[in-house]
Amino acid sequence: MNLPADLEQLRSSERLDQGLVIVLPGIEGYSRLNRRLAHGLAQGGVPYAIEIYDWTFGWCWQLWSLRSRRRHFEQATLLASHIAEYQNQHPGCPVHLIGHSGGGAMIAFTLEALAPSRQITSGVMLVPALSPDYDLRTAVSRTERGIWNYCSYGDVFFLGAGTLLCGTADGRHCIAAGNTGFSQAVIERSRISEQAAIRNVPYRWEMFRTGHVGGHLSVTKTEFISQEIAPLLRPTSG
Repeated sequence: MNLPADLEQLRSSERLDQGLVIVLPGIEGYSRLNRRLAHGLAQGGVPYAIEIYDWTFGWCWQLWSLRSRRRHFEQATLLASHIAEYQNQHPGCPVHLIGHSGGGAMIAFTLEALAPSRQITSGVMLVPALSPDYDLRTAVSRTERGIWNYCSYGDVFFLGAGTLLCGTADGRHCIAAGNTGFSQAVIERSRISEQAAIRNVPYRWEMFRTGHVGGHLSVTKTEFISQEIAPLLRPTSG
């Protein structure tokens, strides 16, 4: 994939030596949505390398990308190997996954594909196309700080009607966790520690000022990402 020069700069060796953020697109694949997401992280002060990993079949095959469990497994395995290779070359550096819609589901699948001895720092799901009762115990156990799930009841077209009709990435015909949040039972079962846990983050009206109006696409707005998501990923003091 030939990336614009500004995105290539986000993968510089100086950034790679500090950490890695992998952006997982929705089922549309590489697009302006994930490009502005990457730019939002950079504008929000995330000092790590930021790369977009397109796990999909491409624009014309979106439903197949959503529902192909073989594709999910193959790409999750490849991405887990990519993470392991980075960690071998940069031991101790943080690794974060951030995924939009189907890419949010791919966070869970990728963490499940990691060896039990490996962990990433955290995962951030933006309106994920997963069922609300998906078992996240393995996924959370592969993280140090757990997983944030940004959800919104306003996402009624894609993650309401859309997943009821077409199904979620895990094959359930239901309203997705990106709309309702993960169930309390999933949250309680998945909790390993105060940090390593699932956290639902429902839409708040203050987010409107950042361009996120509560829908499926606006959650990738650059200003929203820079103000709301980037602080989760930036290095903590001490």
